Amino acid sequence: VQLQASGGGSVQAGGSLRLSCAASGSVFSTYMWGWHRQAPGNQRELVALITNSGSTNYADSVKGRFTISRDSAKDTVYLQMNSLKPEDTGVYYCKIWTIGNNHWGQGTQVTVSS
Repeated sequence: VQLQASGGGSVQAGGSLRLSCAASGSVFSTYMWGWHRQAPGNQRELVALITNSGSTNYADSVKGRFTISRDSAKDTVYLQMNSLKPEDTGVYYCKIWTIGNNHWGQGTQVTVSS
């Protein structure tokens, strides 16, 4: 399984970015997709999850600003990030859960300046 993340960049506070993560390989047993982030000096934290049924879950810090979605035909998960804040800065990683395993993408940098 390979996960290719893209869409990171630098924006000013209040701006928006859309992250994408395309999966390839043996992903037929994937039942959940997610995004995590890691700021310098901090532990990696969960940002958002989406299941195959479309159920979503968000960290309190991003509720109302971020939206996770999935295109099953493309095996791609997205994270629409609006009203970005400097504290959203970090490396964003996508992750998928398959039966018996989970897989991480390589990370994409998001930098929000005040």
